[in-house]
Amino acid sequence: MKTDTRLAVQQGAALLLAMMTVVLVATLASAMLWQQWRTTSVETAERQSQQAHWLLVGAHDWSRVVMREDSLGSNTDHLGEPWAVPLRDARLSSFLAATPAAVAQNADSLLEQVFLAGDIQDQQARLNVRNLVANGLLVDSEMQAWRRLYQQLDLPVAALQVWTDAYRRALSAPLQEDAPLLPQRVSQLTWLGMPLAHLSKLTPFITLLPTASPVNINTASAEVLSAVVPTLALPSARQWVEERQRQPWRSVEEAKQRMGAAAVVLQSDRHSVQSAYFEVNGRLRFNDIGLRETALIRRQGLQTHTVWQERRPWWSRRSCMSAESSPC
Repeated sequence: MKTDTRLAVQQGAALLLAMMTVVLVATLASAMLWQQWRTTSVETAERQSQQAHWLLVGAHDWSRVVMREDSLGSNTDHLGEPWAVPLRDARLSSFLAATPAAVAQNADSLLEQVFLAGDIQDQQARLNVRNLVANGLLVDSEMQAWRRLYQQLDLPVAALQVWTDAYRRALSAPLQEDAPLLPQRVSQLTWLGMPLAHLSKLTPFITLLPTASPVNINTASAEVLSAVVPTLALPSARQWVEERQRQPWRSVEEAKQRMGAAAVVLQSDRHSVQSAYFEVNGRLRFNDIGLRETALIRRQGLQTHTVWQERRPWWSRRSCMSAESSPC
């Protein structure tokens, strides 16, 4: 009887040991599989990130070619030109339809997974913050234009003086202890004391360029036109926009002749029909990742160069699946 009991205990212990061994082996195996999956996922993500990076580099270079070709065919810049047409979300394969068949076939799997979108914005269609200061002083004519823009947007004009004075000090005396940090982007104007609510309203109408620049009256919005042309009310500015849609102005002098008394105050140093600064916005969606790139391009004759460039993530499949309102 005791022998049977001892045998049963030994069998139970052996069974328990066997089960523990199975559990241990399964745990180690699952850990190894997870580690392998994680390594593969990291490598895949890095490879896709590099591919997306180079695709955006190509898109950026393409936009520079577009700007160069535009300067070859025209001495003016207006919203009827090819660069002003935004690129809607489209497969990369649609851009390579003219590629030799062998190249396209070898890359079909990649081309069908990549989506591109973007646009080019004329930055001289906006009020330039850099115009506000000359020789260490605020420029009165520019301040007047900004006051008119503030009034159109129902913003308190008193707030304008606060941050413009801070900008003057940051630009003219950056080494002084009380001088604020000099912003390089419009989004950084909050460093000067501009409220975020004001910035969100102003952003579509203002820019911050490395140098002073005239406003392109062929591309400026009605709000900006009304701000930079002292005698132009907002309803009349909208009429100007309709007029140039029918036929863009080829020179400032032509605009004076066509637009009558309100255009007499146009000046070649403050108003133009050409632009040198353009902002290129590109968005790329590739499998589980998405990248957004913004760059400022300066065009001088047939030469183009990138002033600054930013790249950041803007989309992922996981965020799309979890978000109620997906940006995809």
